[in-house]
Amino acid sequence: MSRELLAALSRLSDPGSRSSFIEEATWQYIRHQQKAIRDQHELQLINEHEDELNREALDTLNYQAGE
Repeated sequence: MSRELLAALSRLSDPGSRSSFIEEATWQYIRHQQKAIRDQHELQLINEHEDELNREALDTLNYQAGE
């Protein structure tokens, strides 16, 4: 690790807890990446079925409007 990164870690973490700080930061990054992958997958599914979803939404709106 660069000296700058180690210095920043030392400033932000409690004395003697740098490893815990790094572990927690790494887990947060992993969770963030996993969520981004899930979100991308969900968006892909929505886009693949957009015509059907739009028809269902229109049917629901028409029903609610009493048509």
